[in-house]
Amino acid sequence: MLKTILSVSGRPGLFKLVSKGKNMFIVESLIDKQRIPMYAKDKAVPLADITVYTDGENEPLPVVLTQIRDKENSEKISLNLSAAKPDELRAYLATVLPHFDRERVYPNDIRKILSWYNLLITSGITDFTPEEKPQQEEPSEEE
Repeated sequence: MLKTILSVSGRPGLFKLVSKGKNMFIVESLIDKQRIPMYAKDKAVPLADITVYTDGENEPLPVVLTQIRDKENSEKISLNLSAAKPDELRAYLATVLPHFDRERVYPNDIRKILSWYNLLITSGITDFTPEEKPQQEEPSEEE
């Protein structure tokens, strides 16, 4: 599901990919359901392709969102994001991702992830598991 949910640089919120045209995409805002065209010059990234810096292997955003969902029982985050201080944001993320890189993950990044989570939950999107690519069957050696 998160392959079709996009973050568009310079635009607030998240967008759902509705259709693809020859030179553009049609996306729908999850905030107000308004459909707009998006061109190649617009920098858009599917949420499934975003990772969070950690001390080891980077953690895919779908995994982080799933951990937040499990902590919050599929409800919106209890933390007031607009008034939260940087230390509060780091402490919250540490409860779901204890090994995140505290030097490279900034408070604004944490606030963005948490606000995306709230927006997805409000929009009724609660399945953050990444889509499995169909595995190709290996040819058998029988003749």
